[in-house]
Amino acid sequence: MAVFTPVTNAELGDWLQEYDLGDVVEFRGIQSGIENSNFFLTTTHGEYVLTIFENLTAAQLPFYLDLMRHLASHRVPVPDPMPRRDGSLFGMLRGKPASIVTKLEGAPELAPTPAHCIEVGQMLARLHLAGRDFPQHQPNLRSLPWWQEKAPAIVEFLTHEQRELFESELAHQAAFFGSADHASLPEDPCHCDLFRDNVLFAHGREHARLGGFFDFYFAGVDKWLFDVAVTVNDWCIDLATGALDPVRVDALLRAYQTVRPFTPAEERHWNDMLRAGAMRFWISRLYDFHRPREAEMLKAHDPGHFERILRERVKAAAAVSSVQR
Repeated sequence: MAVFTPVTNAELGDWLQEYDLGDVVEFRGIQSGIENSNFFLTTTHGEYVLTIFENLTAAQLPFYLDLMRHLASHRVPVPDPMPRRDGSLFGMLRGKPASIVTKLEGAPELAPTPAHCIEVGQMLARLHLAGRDFPQHQPNLRSLPWWQEKAPAIVEFLTHEQRELFESELAHQAAFFGSADHASLPEDPCHCDLFRDNVLFAHGREHARLGGFFDFYFAGVDKWLFDVAVTVNDWCIDLATGALDPVRVDALLRAYQTVRPFTPAEERHWNDMLRAGAMRFWISRLYDFHRPREAEMLKAHDPGHFERILRERVKAAAAVSSVQR
């Protein structure tokens, strides 16, 4: 359980005096997540999720919470932050910013089919378009500058072969991010972390229905193509090898593009962005694995998973280049 900051019932009761959410019925930690302390909260008014933010500051938090409210108002199924009596969307709990959001219906689908990928692709495109008139701007804080900042703390733990891949890909991405084509790619708020466990499906009698997207606390303004690539790298792969499943890839991309078609530059740089998505999560997992923080029962994700994915994407790019030559 990722609970960095435990909360007693007495502390919770005092803190909830600033909300109009009724009395506490149940309160328990959530057994997932590696960035924040998360709890399921049931009150006499409904079901919610309470999050204590371990890394985000009070100055950074409004972007995420206001974005969720904005998307919810545009009928994108996301958790809706609950206002306090003073109108703010968060307060300080145990000396850290904390918020309460509505709990979505459903459960994660960890073995997605093409049908699941279609729903995710369509909704991701709707999310991107809904964010176009969101007035606030904050960059993706886990983009290239963060990779470059964390690299020195990581490379000492890598084998020679891993270090060659790491450094060559970092150089490739720096060149790509600095290119005119990259600058031309459409951008606006992105989820940036739309893994299988951040999407809920409600299972009905005939088929699964998308319950919503959650955990927006890595969101930021980035290239829409990056968001799609991160999603495909998780939803449309063989988990054992990191290889793409063409059927699921086709389902998700076709569904996305029925709502928002790719630009020619996006088409050209699809593999570059798949590599960027893999690199981002290889770096963060390496950092969490080798430079862990203390937490109750916290287990870092395997960095090798995204190393395999990145090697697959680099291999695919090399195969295309050899054919073109």
